Amino acid sequence: MASDKRLLLSGARKVPEDCPLDRDQLGSKTWAFLHTMAAYYPDQPSSQQQTDMTNFFTLFSRFYPCEACASHLRKQLKASPPMVQSQTALSQWLCWVHNNVNKRIGKPQFDCKQVNARWRDGWPDGSCD
Repeated sequence: MASDKRLLLSGARKVPEDCPLDRDQLGSKTWAFLHTMAAYYPDQPSSQQQTDMTNFFTLFSRFYPCEACASHLRKQLKASPPMVQSQTALSQWLCWVHNNVNKRIGKPQFDCKQVNARWRDGWPDGSCD
């Protein structure tokens, strides 16, 4: 029985890793992917790379499996298109988008000055080494 595979942990059910992602899991993993992609975007992207990144976000917003999330992203893209001029611009833009989502759903804001430490370089204290 499928429910037998679920474990109780602090009163909440822990779903096995081989189950489909729920909305929160999907969101968390998606943000990690997007921030990491932005962190490794070129400092001086070619015009083709800039076009490709803009197109990526447009297409991503059409196919993201959470329709409410995708719809919100499409609205964000219309109000503020991706800033694809550099790695810094893209990472800061994405942090701003993510913080808008966090604010809307009642989660804490992330300090956007810390994006490269969080998603590319690791924390200054060496805890990621």
